[in-house]
Amino acid sequence: MKTHAEWKALSESLTFRSQAWINGQFVDAESGETFECINPTNEQKLADVSSCDQADADIAVAHAREVYRSGVWSEMAPAQRKRVLLKLADLMEAHKDEFAVLDTLDMGKSISEMVGIDIPDSIDCFRWTAECIDKVYGEIAPTGNDTLALISHEPVGVVAAITPWNYPLMMAAWKIAPALAAGNSVILKPSEKSPLSVLRLAELAKEAGIPDGVFNVLPGFGHTVGKALALHNDVNVLAFTGSSRVAGMLMGYAGESNMKRIWLEAGGKSPNLIFDDCDDVKKAAAGAAAAIFSNQGEVCIACSRVYVQKSIKEEFIAALAEEASRYQPGDPLDPATKMGPVVDGTQLATVQRYIQSAEDEGGNILLGGQPEYVDGQGFFVKPTIVTEAHNGMTFVKEEIFGPVLAVCEFETEEEAIELANDSQYGLGAAIWTANLSRAHRVSRKIHSGMVWVNTWGEGDMTVPFGGVKASGNGRDKSLHALEKYSELKQVMIRL
Repeated sequence: MKTHAEWKALSESLTFRSQAWINGQFVDAESGETFECINPTNEQKLADVSSCDQADADIAVAHAREVYRSGVWSEMAPAQRKRVLLKLADLMEAHKDEFAVLDTLDMGKSISEMVGIDIPDSIDCFRWTAECIDKVYGEIAPTGNDTLALISHEPVGVVAAITPWNYPLMMAAWKIAPALAAGNSVILKPSEKSPLSVLRLAELAKEAGIPDGVFNVLPGFGHTVGKALALHNDVNVLAFTGSSRVAGMLMGYAGESNMKRIWLEAGGKSPNLIFDDCDDVKKAAAGAAAAIFSNQGEVCIACSRVYVQKSIKEEFIAALAEEASRYQPGDPLDPATKMGPVVDGTQLATVQRYIQSAEDEGGNILLGGQPEYVDGQGFFVKPTIVTEAHNGMTFVKEEIFGPVLAVCEFETEEEAIELANDSQYGLGAAIWTANLSRAHRVSRKIHSGMVWVNTWGEGDMTVPFGGVKASGNGRDKSLHALEKYSELKQVMIRL
């Protein structure tokens, strides 16, 4: 990996794409409006980015619909689409350091996480999905000898994707890759807090051979261009990752318009159950720290609720505090930094408000709790651990999206399951135990789309990602992602 000085030098040499990408070219928003893109590490402006709205959505959707109907991409043989997407993955790899720096500058992600997780996962998403698309077969139904029933997969048409700021490139890849592979036209609305990497991706998509109009990027705000896409009658599918509150609004917009399919990956408040029969308390503590302090806690699957069995509570908390001390805020361009700033001042204020509520409601601030500046600037907050927590407290119930961990206790397995399921969310959960029967038993009873045993957050492109309850529906990654962007058609032939 490059040194801190080398990453800083690269960051200073970059130029930023800041216009919308519509029909194969960069253009200003129709209104001429822009918004500031801020580096959360030093609070300096990176770029003035085009702020799209209804007019831009109408133009992009018209181009996307036209090129879809032309068949230049939608009717291309899957093997040909695969070759284009594989070329795009190769181009992403050739520019991997540039992508890593873009997201680090844009939202404060540590460069080590970008290099080790986000960039390779984003590239792998395109490669894996591309390789899948020419291996998805149709079916022949088992009808009588006098009929032939064919079942085929077809693209849905125009897909709008609204993606979050915490994993700007990777979360976009999870939606773009399967939607494009299935033959759709795609309009991406990145978060206004981190649009730079996907604007660069759009440029490379054209270089790879994706036809003009097939992939478009509209930077802007959720209440303007995001809402316009959600209400648009020529958008067939809307895929979203973000808060549960906004997810509910998008479902309403779908009903108000053309009843477009809505696929949602929403909020989370994941539980982490530490049983007294876990193999190694220190290892469990290290896993618990990673599960909340990675990416500054700005992770939808963050295990922000720890439930530790009473008999090992003191030993676990001591080990947890030691592990948390390794996550000290610092310059995210430094490879040694494990925790950068939160994305902006608004998010910092939100984190601080929840920490204060935890203290007001009787929590014990064991570690952290205060904002911190690096070189006198930036939106940094220390890793925070609150003990003496319980499910009735506001910060235990609500998603914070920051490095704040609630530590609660339990005595029995049944109590642990009840506490874990006592949440409106159901995205992820972790269990630490050496008892195989307990691992299976508890995993089955946890109301969650994903469960990790003796680990957290692991999963490659072969496994689906998504939740239940207020955490959403549908799945990213794996072959199941293709189901979101394909129609099943049945053709019955009388012989």
